[in-house]
Amino acid sequence: MPSDVDVARRWLSDIRHHIAMAEGFVAGYSYDAFKNDNLRLYAVTRCLEVISEASRRLSEDLKARHPAIAWRAMAAAGNIYRHQYEDVAPDAVWRTLTHDLPLLRAAVERELGLTPNP
Repeated sequence: MPSDVDVARRWLSDIRHHIAMAEGFVAGYSYDAFKNDNLRLYAVTRCLEVISEASRRLSEDLKARHPAIAWRAMAAAGNIYRHQYEDVAPDAVWRTLTHDLPLLRAAVERELGLTPNP
């Protein structure tokens, strides 16, 4: 049976992987090009949906170590991606991608031991 640490590492690794995929989908793209590319918008939104779901599975202790991350908003965004998909706005997806995911990636990498704590 996997330990709590092993389970957390799985979800953290999933988050890290989907951040990298989302960033890869838009590498070299401007916001104007992104917002008009339905394929990329859909792909990034799907990555954010997976990130949201994985974040829900992390322990409250882990989340408390990273108060700068908007964990509740991240979890709530998943509901929009799944149930209110007509409300998904390209500018909100872009903002999440460019402003929120770098902070999340740094926290995930610290938890995975890939970068030292500040």
